Amino acid sequence: MSEAFEYPELIDRAISAYEDDDGAERIRAGFEAAAMRPVTLRANTAKASADSVTEALRAAGIGFTRVSWYDDAFVLDDGVCERDAWELPIYREGDIYLQSLSSMLPPLVLGPRAGADALDMCAAPGGKTSLLYALAGGHAHITACELHAPRAEKLEYNLAKLGCKNVNVMRCDARKLDEFFSFDQILLDAPCTGTGTFRAGDERAAKRMTEALLAKVTRSQRALLDRALTVLKPGGTLLYSTCSILPQENDEQVANALKRHRDCKLVPLFGGASTQEDESAPLSPRAQAIVDAVQKGAIPALPTAFKETLTVCPSKLFEGFYLALIKK
Repeated sequence: MSEAFEYPELIDRAISAYEDDDGAERIRAGFEAAAMRPVTLRANTAKASADSVTEALRAAGIGFTRVSWYDDAFVLDDGVCERDAWELPIYREGDIYLQSLSSMLPPLVLGPRAGADALDMCAAPGGKTSLLYALAGGHAHITACELHAPRAEKLEYNLAKLGCKNVNVMRCDARKLDEFFSFDQILLDAPCTGTGTFRAGDERAAKRMTEALLAKVTRSQRALLDRALTVLKPGGTLLYSTCSILPQENDEQVANALKRHRDCKLVPLFGGASTQEDESAPLSPRAQAIVDAVQKGAIPALPTAFKETLTVCPSKLFEGFYLALIKK
């Protein structure tokens, strides 16, 4: 990174939130390493298997490593670019989906169930929706919302390419979703500042990450959380996530939502007694694998206000990301 480059104010604020331990230093190192982040993808198990993807990558001469906490995820070797993957038949046929490791986490932690009524509130371009579909073996009843027409078209295209059948795509503002609807499981990957995706030296991103953007997205996050917790069925679970490391968009947003919705509580991800009395069922095996990976350091984490939540530290492999699992 050029010595003349200065972090945007929002990034400085995010870093300063972790100055009390080594978090700030790890964030800076992660933003530096992000420029070398490898291509990652997952086998789309709605159409293919991890074994068939393994064979196809080897046949194409593309090196990779598997991901310990998710068998269907692949990290391509340094020097392999996205275009190399785009040229593969398995890409054109929808057998794989290029996706960051961090963005695979929310569907895995939510753990969609066969037969459940599931909602993806901000669904385009479809990576998380299609993963929800695959994880449920195609047997969840999934509704995917997208407000903007071009993005909704991209969502529909990707779902068709990936073999996700009978997903109900709604072109609507999820903040105004009719209260007639109700869902067992909701994924809310909310619009955010994107501070977790920042790469040191990226002047374009620096100009985009402004106080005006923060004000806009926090209003949207609040409205989306309120609507999500309203249409969530009693006993249902909501996974709230952002690709930000700003506490204002993450733990603070969740804390305020829980004050407004007293019938909801955090599901503890990391054991021990919850800060709220919680009798939640054990985590799904896939969610537990992620928790174990965090505890072993395979997924880098930052301190959070709630021990129930997870903030992924940006690194060479991971974008900064936040996850909170809420039960009604």
